[in-house]
Amino acid sequence: MSTHTYPACCEKDNGSALGTNATLSSPISVDGTPVIGEVYTVPARCGRAVKLSKGQVIRITNTPGSQVCDTWLFNSADLSEFSSMEHTRAFINKITPQPGDALVSNQRRPIGTLLSDTSPGVHDTLIAACDLYRYSNMGITEYHDSCADNMRLALNAIGLRAKEVPQPLNLWMNTPVNPDYTISWLPTVSQAGDYVEIRAELDCIVVMSACPQDIVPINGCNPQDVHFSVAE
Repeated sequence: MSTHTYPACCEKDNGSALGTNATLSSPISVDGTPVIGEVYTVPARCGRAVKLSKGQVIRITNTPGSQVCDTWLFNSADLSEFSSMEHTRAFINKITPQPGDALVSNQRRPIGTLLSDTSPGVHDTLIAACDLYRYSNMGITEYHDSCADNMRLALNAIGLRAKEVPQPLNLWMNTPVNPDYTISWLPTVSQAGDYVEIRAELDCIVVMSACPQDIVPINGCNPQDVHFSVAE
């Protein structure tokens, strides 16, 4: 059970961060617009948001090979529309998207397309972003960085706010469902430098969190940086 007392703002919606970190003070630009071809860092335990126009392609690189990157796509014109893993699974008839598959929104239309994946293709679409409630349930009594807060803070850093934290596409997260329907929390099977490329099918905001999980071994208990770039 969670032992934290949460602020009253959290009773209204799920859009307010429960703490802060460097994510808030270090956006890639004032409004998230990238320099085409420039390589940006998502620092360990932090998040970044980047604005993509329809047709642009983002490459997200697992620089160390061992890092999970929680990833969201939000419709730039309406943040209440976002990439939805439950809708994507039904749309593509798969648990995990593969190159050529659409990432669809909660309005059941493509918001992105997974173009390429140099890793073995082990990603997660089932597990919610880690948050302060999760760490409290794991026995952490002080504030702990989380993917949920990183998403909120990354949007705040470019002047935006979403009212909820959708289920992310957990790139490179290795959480297989076992024959008895339990879930295992395992290290990644990707290699240093593996990347995915996603094409924007709508003008969108892509948010990434270099997952700060350091209790279960999905990041080898050692969160590290990931990198990204945008191409036309």
